[in-house]
Amino acid sequence: MPLALEVMGERWSFMILRAAFNGVRHFEDFLDQLGIARNILSNRLSRLVESGILKREHCSDDRRRIEYRLTEKGHDLLPAMLALRQWGEKWALGIPCNPVLCDNRDGMPIAQITIRAHDDRVLAPNELVWRDCREVAETTGDAPPTLVSPTLHAAG
Repeated sequence: MPLALEVMGERWSFMILRAAFNGVRHFEDFLDQLGIARNILSNRLSRLVESGILKREHCSDDRRRIEYRLTEKGHDLLPAMLALRQWGEKWALGIPCNPVLCDNRDGMPIAQITIRAHDDRVLAPNELVWRDCREVAETTGDAPPTLVSPTLHAAG
């Protein structure tokens, strides 16, 4: 959590990402959609690019214009952002927000984000346990990972 919060730990970054997930690509469009000050938007976009969450590209139809596009790293934030939205709908608002995110194939709303086991069972908090990654690697037969910090799990 500490490393993720260092990149995403403030409101405007989440709002910019939400807009990017909804197809906003240009600086002026972010300004219009978010009502954010130019200097703050510029700063947050730069931080998201530096972090590898967004990338800057020249527009194909006008090389003078820049587009901000989600990277693979940025796309990987979608489940976390959806989980936060669903949490806010449940605990802050008490009702679903509009618009509703739906499956493009059948038009049905997506399911609640859940914690799932390796065999796809939904897990409750009391069914979770922290294990040393080397022990997990032995169990799964994977190569032992390079350790980052043994205290990261304590913070979240």
